[in-house]
Order: sequence, then structure tokens, then C-alpha cells
Amino acid sequence: MQKKLVVISIDAMGAEDLVGDLSMTPTLESFKAEGTHVQEVEPIYPSLTYPSHTSIVTGVYPKSHGIINNTKLQPEATSPDWFWYRKDVQVPTLYDVAHEQGLKTAAFLWPVTAKSKVDYNIAEIFPNRIWNNQVLVSLQASSPLFLFEMNRKFGKLRQGIKQPFLDDFVTACAVETLKSKQPDLTLIHLVDMDSQRHAHGVRSTEAQDAFLRQDKRVKAIIDATKEAGTYDQTVFAILGDHYQIDVSKMIRLNHEFASRGWQEAGKLGTTKRGWQVFAKSCDGSTYIYCNRDSPVATKDIRDVIESVEGVEVIYTTEEVKAQGGASNCTFMVEAKRGYYFNDESQGPTIEMVEDDEIGLPNRYKAVHGFSPKKENYQTTIMFKGPGIKAGHTILSAKLVDEGPTFAKILELTRFPRAVDGNVIMDIFK
Repeated sequence: MQKKLVVISIDAMGAEDLVGDLSMTPTLESFKAEGTHVQEVEPIYPSLTYPSHTSIVTGVYPKSHGIINNTKLQPEATSPDWFWYRKDVQVPTLYDVAHEQGLKTAAFLWPVTAKSKVDYNIAEIFPNRIWNNQVLVSLQASSPLFLFEMNRKFGKLRQGIKQPFLDDFVTACAVETLKSKQPDLTLIHLVDMDSQRHAHGVRSTEAQDAFLRQDKRVKAIIDATKEAGTYDQTVFAILGDHYQIDVSKMIRLNHEFASRGWQEAGKLGTTKRGWQVFAKSCDGSTYIYCNRDSPVATKDIRDVIESVEGVEVIYTTEEVKAQGGASNCTFMVEAKRGYYFNDESQGPTIEMVEDDEIGLPNRYKAVHGFSPKKENYQTTIMFKGPGIKAGHTILSAKLVDEGPTFAKILELTRFPRAVDGNVIMDIFK
């Protein structure tokens, strides 16, 4: 019998979330006890949501799949476009191969799936231009008739993209689809805890409450397969895409560059066209780009960056490529714990983030995007289902190992073999 696979991504779930007493999250507790738990999964660099989810379904690092950041390099835009669309992914994906082999696919807010060939798709996208609205951009990016039907049934649960309402909507749609459509591959992205950690901190009460809500949502998803009669043939994978780290200060490298005439500040903190040097934030790290015609010496750029408070490491282009990051940057700069970068060109280079600013653009209590080398910054994954070892623990794996492992579970013979990850063979009986 053809196995089915349900992948549930709990955004921002780290290895530390599954350590110790899990009695408050009984679904995850039983899943950990009855399946195979890979305790520590090494994230990719930069450890952001869109690059991470693309590495999960391709088995390769950002330098190969092309999703090197959440948002695109658009210094002049107050709200840069995100890498929403499948066309930006430069390699085959798990859901593409599944579709080609005749399997039925579904995706719920899985990043970078807009306008993909997923059979039942609710794409993650939001209107970032005044002439757009949520309904139109969602219908255009998703499976329109399917989304229309889901909105008709469950639209009352959501309030735009606000949490926890959005995850409630996503869960309801996934539950209904698992029961009525019975897809062979289902990808579900739950963002509630990530949002609460950004706004309140990693170990905040709000984040802990979100974790409890995620446990209940996972239970509802699992129960849906039992109602559908597909539970016995379904392998579940519950994973995190990255962890988060608490922060209190933000770094504006573009202010330093503008003060030296290497760029010109625009409105609302943007950078005008014609820049010579630009820092493109990944939150806990930042790419440094140089215009190809820029006369500014890389040594001068490095000297300026090294003098800034909160900078931990400066990686060269080759060092970034070796870690799987973008190959066209001049540097990648890593922040110390407690610091993060933003793209703004105006304001002091270093600024404390005040409580009353949380909710404004670029103001957070915790972020991700840091290097996998950061201590206690691993994510995690658990497997359970037919053919999976029960009560088993694996110490470590890499995020890029997940795609090839999923392909083996679904017997996707056309999934590329020349990927960066390896099948986690020890999960299988």
C-alpha cells in the first residue's frame, strides 16, 4: 500500500522545546515516545523561514535552490517582495516530484509554493502594495477554487494574517482536506509560536501558550487521518525550521554606509537607487552587497563593520558559500547574541528596542537568521508511522537531510540524488 506523508512544520520550534517535561503538550510527548526523535537538526544559513522551508523540500542549501533570504534585494522599497513564488526555486522540489509521479499533493501556507503545481494549495502570501488586498493575492497564488471553498467553510476563523487565528484557519483547512481529499503528501506550516516569540521572547508566557496551541493543532491533524481511515498508512513528520534567540538591540549598518557616502538614505529608512554598498538583513545576520561598479575597497567596508558594536563574525564570500549561503555577496556579518540587523538607513547605528515599539516594522524581542554555529541553536524533527522505528532517538542530522528522507518514505524514484543532504536511514525499521 502506498504510504502517505504529512509534514507539520512548527515554525521556530527548537531542540530545546522537546527537552524535559512535555506533559503540557501530550500529543508531542506521545509522538516523541512512540516514534523516532532526531534530537538536534542543524539549520541552514541564514536560518530564515523561506530559505529553510525550501531546503526542507529540496535537500539543498540556499546557494543551490536560490531562496537566499525571506525577502528580495530591493533597497528602495519600504516593504520588499518576499520569495513567495515557486518560479524562484531553481531546483526540483519534493511536491513537484510527487506530482510528476502521480501522487496527490496539498500544501497549507508552505513558503515559496505560490503558483506551484500543488493540487490543493493555500499559498503563504500577503499584500505588500496598496493596490492589492489579501483575497486577490491569495486567490492568484493558490488553487483558487480550493481556496474559495476553504474560505467559505472556515474563513470566519481568520482575521487576515493575525495569529493565532491564521493557524486555526490553516488547521481547519488541513483537517478537512485530509478527510475529504486524502492527499499522499501534505505540507502544513504553523506560524503561531514564531510570531509570539518575535513579539514577546523565546520563553515568554505568550510563546509557551502558543506551543500548547500547536500541540492541540497537531492532534487535530493526526485525528483527521484516523477519521479518514488513512492513519495506518501515514507517516508523520513534525519539525522545526529554525530556533530563535532573544534580542534587545538592533544594528543599522546602512546608517554607517550612508554616513560615508556609500549610499543615500531615502524615505522611511529606505536606500535610494545608485547605492555602492548595502546591508541586506537576515535578522541575526546580514548580507553585505557591493555594486559591481563601486570604487569602495572591501577592506574599508570590513574596517567599518568591525568597529560596530554587536558584530561577532564577518564571513567572506567563499566562507558564506561554504556554509550554503548566497554566492554573490561580498560579506555575511553575524551578530552577537542579543543583537540583530535591520535594513534601515536612518537612525543611530545601535538602538535599544523598547517594549512599546514591538509590533512596528523591524522591532522584535527575539529573532532567527543566525549561523548554525551558534550554541544551543539547533532545531529538531520527529517521525512516526508505518516503517518508522518506535521509541528511538537519533542524536543529530541536518535540515537538508529531511527532503531526501521524505522522498524515500514516499518512494519518489525521480527525486534528485545529487543533493546536499542524505537519507536519515536510522529512522527506518
